[in-house]
Amino acid sequence: MSAPDLVLVNARVRDPELTGATAVAVHGGVITALGDADDARSWAGPGTETVDLAGATLTPGLTDAHSHPVWGLEMYTGTDLSAVIDLEGLRAALRTAERRDGWVLGFGLDHNVFGGRPVHRDLIEDVLDGAPAHLRLYDGHSALVSATALKAAGIDGPRAFTQRSEIVVGADGRPTGHLIEHAAMDLMTPVLPSQPYAERRDRLVELLTGMAATGLTGAHVMDLGGHDVPGLLAALEEDGDLPLRLRLAPWCMPGATEEELDGFVRLQERAGRLWRIGGVKFFMDGTVEGGTAWLEHADCHGQGTDAFWPDPAAYSAAVRHLHRAGVGTATHAIGDAAVRHVLDTVEGLGAGGPRHRIEHIETVPDDQLGRFAALGVVASMQPPHTAYTRADHTDEWSKRLGEARSARAWRCRDLREAGAHLALGSDWPIAHHDARQVLATARAPRGAASARHGLTGLMALEGMTTHAAVAAGEETVAGRIAPGFRADLTAFAVDPVEAPADEVEKTAIRLTVTGGRIAYRQD
Repeated sequence: MSAPDLVLVNARVRDPELTGATAVAVHGGVITALGDADDARSWAGPGTETVDLAGATLTPGLTDAHSHPVWGLEMYTGTDLSAVIDLEGLRAALRTAERRDGWVLGFGLDHNVFGGRPVHRDLIEDVLDGAPAHLRLYDGHSALVSATALKAAGIDGPRAFTQRSEIVVGADGRPTGHLIEHAAMDLMTPVLPSQPYAERRDRLVELLTGMAATGLTGAHVMDLGGHDVPGLLAALEEDGDLPLRLRLAPWCMPGATEEELDGFVRLQERAGRLWRIGGVKFFMDGTVEGGTAWLEHADCHGQGTDAFWPDPAAYSAAVRHLHRAGVGTATHAIGDAAVRHVLDTVEGLGAGGPRHRIEHIETVPDDQLGRFAALGVVASMQPPHTAYTRADHTDEWSKRLGEARSARAWRCRDLREAGAHLALGSDWPIAHHDARQVLATARAPRGAASARHGLTGLMALEGMTTHAAVAAGEETVAGRIAPGFRADLTAFAVDPVEAPADEVEKTAIRLTVTGGRIAYRQD
């Protein structure tokens, strides 16, 4: 065996299939050996870096199974409105908001701020002094824009879209400023202030470095962003500034042609050492709060009975085309009808082939739980989203669904016990990227999610390690601490399985290693 590049000693190695090891050797980005202190002394060579972990618990590197670190930076621009709790607070924040190129930009706005009122520009116009404003709601599927902003984008009435999307208009036919879903929101993109390349690069490095400091060594990126993101990542990697392993899934939208689908297949060839294009992302619905989740029965506002793809059969055909080419898919499906349709689609593909997954799954009935394991569909869920709901069901999410469906909120434990692989993530910037918060809220869900849906400490850790690897189809090379596996490793000051959830949420991360390279080290 060649001398290791890196040896970690005095660790408590926690791997699902191995106990007792206290030392790990790494060479060429791969784990080469496990053993104890005596073994470590025999491994080391002249160029080996040895790190004493002082009894820290070493786990497989944590992976955020659903994140938007590049595209999310565009969303995460301007004034942070996530702490605003009511309309007066929103108006106060906008009065003093910093302006960028004359625009008032904001993000993280909670639907609950409006107290059940329709989202309307009239609620904020008088505090803007005529400035164009663009405020993203926290769900990432809707925005509130001012009259000046609407005029700049040439939006003066309703439009027809090839996907589930809407420019909301009032009784007078004029836009209210509420833009729902991507096609409507994209109309604003050409007129919004842009970020220079150098700023985007620096912000991305800062973000990914911050992610590594919370224990993350990788992320499944559920978009391909814009502005040549593969080129940006290649440049970061060449400069040694890419601290996380990233797997990106480009979006396939309604109306995609066979030629465009074949283009997604060709994209799978693009890769670097720590990044690659992997899979394709679909949307089967939107969000509960926005009234665009696809439900088997209308929500309490009479909405939610339409799919994101106007012709759901066209979605199934697109998935079938990619499946035959060996490309796995990840489908955003929040409502029960959306989840059922994706499962039906995968069942129609037959046995074998690439792995498919469903993202979010915020409400799902009993009769669908067992189908995930039976069909080999990975459940990808984001426990921090539960913080946007309330235990007494007075939040917009719960009120729209009603008591029966709210009681089926984020059934992580039920899916695990039904045999499903459950991958966990944050959906940053919808929720904070801190991996420790993901682990903690998976064990102790908040708001409308029942405590009985909480995972054990081991289940939560598996959700960001072994099960995340299964979600990417990489279980033979990732998610474990074993010879031949990638050297993606996270060292915790406490044992994330045995320590209480609140301790895990606040614990120090001693070290993260990505591809054999130290990405973060506690001072």
